[in-house]
Amino acid sequence: MRPMARWAMSGALLTAAVAGPLSTPAHSAPASMYAPSALVLTTGHGERAVTTTPERAVTLNCAYITSGTHPDSRQACAEMDRVNGDLGRLATLRGTDAGRPCTKEYRPVVVTIQGVWRGTRVNYEHTFANSCVKETQGASAFAF
Repeated sequence: MRPMARWAMSGALLTAAVAGPLSTPAHSAPASMYAPSALVLTTGHGERAVTTTPERAVTLNCAYITSGTHPDSRQACAEMDRVNGDLGRLATLRGTDAGRPCTKEYRPVVVTIQGVWRGTRVNYEHTFANSCVKETQGASAFAF
């Protein structure tokens, strides 16, 4: 073996011996005890979310400590837990004004929930006949 090749081989082995133990494999961050649950709830007048401009939007973070701009984040997160992430069942929960009679006026209100619930992406939309129906027949999660 030529002296130059021997010298290059020695340098490569020395570099591998010194730098090898210093390099560490990439690890992901440790898993949290709670899967992420961060949602954006919107409401607007119209039949479908795609054709409706959101008139109001709130955030909801249902972790160990509830937070967000929702006026009653603790109750909203409790309702989400109660339906176990099946957002379609939220529309059947009775709101705080369950005994109040509503008119038959058709002025549709659409509500949406988008985000992540317990680590799973969610995209939900429901249309109520009017605001009164939303407040009396829908979950208090929609009361914002």
